[in-house]
Amino acid sequence: MDSRRMFGCLVSTILIFNLSWMSAALPSNTAAGIGAAQINSNSVLVALLDSHYTELGELVEKALLLATLEDAVGRQNITIFAPRNEALERDLDPEFKRFLLEPRNLRSLQTLLLFHVLPHRIPAANWPEETDQAVHHRSLALEVEDRIPISREKKKKMVVGTAEVIQPDAVIRPDGVIHGIERLLVPRSVQEDFNRRRSLAAISAVLPTGAPVVDPRTHRLKKPITSTIPGSPPALPIFQAMSPGPSISPAPAPGPDGAHRHFDGESQVKDFIHTLLHYGGYNELADILVNLTAMSTEMGRLVSEGYVLTVLAPNDEAMSKLTMEQLSEPGAPEQMIYYHLIPEYQTEESMYNAVRRFGKVKYDTLRLPHKIVAREADGSVKFGQGEGSAYLFDPDIYTDGRISVQGIDAVLFSPEEIPSTSTVKTQNPTTTAAPTTRGRLMEVACGMLGALGQKRFATCN
Repeated sequence: MDSRRMFGCLVSTILIFNLSWMSAALPSNTAAGIGAAQINSNSVLVALLDSHYTELGELVEKALLLATLEDAVGRQNITIFAPRNEALERDLDPEFKRFLLEPRNLRSLQTLLLFHVLPHRIPAANWPEETDQAVHHRSLALEVEDRIPISREKKKKMVVGTAEVIQPDAVIRPDGVIHGIERLLVPRSVQEDFNRRRSLAAISAVLPTGAPVVDPRTHRLKKPITSTIPGSPPALPIFQAMSPGPSISPAPAPGPDGAHRHFDGESQVKDFIHTLLHYGGYNELADILVNLTAMSTEMGRLVSEGYVLTVLAPNDEAMSKLTMEQLSEPGAPEQMIYYHLIPEYQTEESMYNAVRRFGKVKYDTLRLPHKIVAREADGSVKFGQGEGSAYLFDPDIYTDGRISVQGIDAVLFSPEEIPSTSTVKTQNPTTTAAPTTRGRLMEVACGMLGALGQKRFATCN
């Protein structure tokens, strides 16, 4: 005897024992009613549990429908349309199966199972012969309006609902008959309930939280994004928002028409470079920013994310005094430009008022941790110290509220980079001064771009 047959005999024994005990314990009138509904080992319900449709039998037990079916069998013959086990194990949608087995959806499961039971006997010999129009029979479902269409197709196939009867008269017992069908029958009310619950679950679902993520720029755990007003100042310091290096600078953030609705920093950077070209006298710096695209891209990204910049722009005369030794180190042009970028929005008036009030002001630069010292001198602002100082020569070349460009008459260096006087004196006195032709700095920058295998720009040619 296999395990299914043993399980069926065990269930039938338990059912008979329970009913016998209840009829002995209850009053005579109640016991008589139960005795009328009592089933025996030859019942169609016991055969369902001991057949090849055990999956349906297990669902009947989980739906607490044994008492309902026992009452129906005691009063009349029934017809059960049993889906094959494969249809319930592998072919059924897992999400729909989880929906049926949830305790809160017990009524839907009961409706689904009773939809497969008719309160009268229909053997295969008495199957309706209609070929064009289905014959609707009321099911034993809780919803009295549920009906099962039963018909026979032109190919003489027995059909119930949308499923074909693959094993007619699979089990025949005195109190009922079981027909094997190919798939589960789902009433409209259960399908609508499932769709409604699935829609609500999609709306009220909580996104899963994964493992903590480390921000590669700050080397700290990323915090949840808080809602901010568009255009408001960024929460992180500008040094944490910068890319690790100009060579791997990311693309600029979206502009006002984008998802974040921040500033269009790329357009603003292009605008102030065009202003330098039209102003005149600052072509060297403009060419550097045009050809070192990674640097200008990062400047645009920072402005797009809400940061502000003040550019201390050396004029062409100051740039022409740079020597090859000062530009030969890898990354020297980039580091020099970074030292001239102040992560604040300053105008000529605001800087002059600051140095008049405090005497000396230190401004941070994007070349962390180096700072620029500003003092008041001769009615203007003087940057730097000693021989490496520069005056505010052309104030407010470009001011748009996010980027401010202030022209200066010398290239600024950090204190440890200022060339000493002895180095200058040891040079050959007969050597003429460095040529003042435009392009000394561009020659080094284009050479670096060529060494990296990048396409040369028109300016480099």
